[in-house]
Amino acid sequence: MISATTQRLRDLQQTIETVIRGKSEAVQLSLVTLLAGGHLLVEDVPGVGKTTLAQTLARCLDCNFQRIQFTSDLLPSDIIGVSVYNQHSGDFEFKSGPIFANVVLADEINRTTPKTQSSLLEAMAEGHVTVENQTFELPRPFLVLATQNPMEHYGTYPLPESQLDRFLMRVRMGYPVVEEEKEILRRQNHRHPLERITPVMSGEDVLDLQEEIKNVRVDDALLDYLLAIVTETRNSELLELGVSPRGSLALYRAAQALAFSEDRAYCIADDIKRLVVPVFGHRVVVNARYAKRTAGSDEAESVLTEILKTVKVPI
Repeated sequence: MISATTQRLRDLQQTIETVIRGKSEAVQLSLVTLLAGGHLLVEDVPGVGKTTLAQTLARCLDCNFQRIQFTSDLLPSDIIGVSVYNQHSGDFEFKSGPIFANVVLADEINRTTPKTQSSLLEAMAEGHVTVENQTFELPRPFLVLATQNPMEHYGTYPLPESQLDRFLMRVRMGYPVVEEEKEILRRQNHRHPLERITPVMSGEDVLDLQEEIKNVRVDDALLDYLLAIVTETRNSELLELGVSPRGSLALYRAAQALAFSEDRAYCIADDIKRLVVPVFGHRVVVNARYAKRTAGSDEAESVLTEILKTVKVPI
């Protein structure tokens, strides 16, 4: 019999899937990211539901939500906020920007300049922002859901490795199967399913769950397995950049969250194997020689898949 907490998580997933049809894997990984206290990058072609996934997750949580449409003329102050002079008090007052929300949708994040992209680094890594030597704490829970289109490069600014490393996971939606797409069309007859969504969880509930997952047990054998995979990414001739200690911690915490979401108080090897690609895929860099040899495919994911085949799984 599943616990009450697990049932609430399943109710949350089922509610999201009333809008996002046929994408259980992407939805579950989004919830794992939320439970692990990380940030999510949703990368895919236009029109497959990236923004809708972010909006649906935000609506299912009784939290503050802000959407930022990233464009080439967006400034850091448009995200963080700005100090405004108050003529009555004679002092400068800080007017907070849209980053001060529990769930922030950074739509098409690769369409803004590196300077504006970097304004998110402190917020995503430390949960606060600094403006004119003053530090302002962000609300908790705090989740950045960013979207980007990997196919179109005109007018875009690829995210640097330091920015990508702040995302716990990168997920892809993919096209729906015919039957699911048929159901999507049917459900649009009168109004968008998103309009019928009501909150399933509060911010306090999310914070409690984020603390609970830290109690999920990870045996030393699994830690050795995780670190063996990380070491292979650093030693592989196919990769120019391996996984950092931040990436190791991201996989560790994500594995705990996945086990928790499946009503287990312990991790298993399959938790780690399943999460290696979404957690590490955007953190490694393939060397140019291998990238040329495998043009037209996702080289990083291919390398990680091969590494998983070479690392012995603990029994």
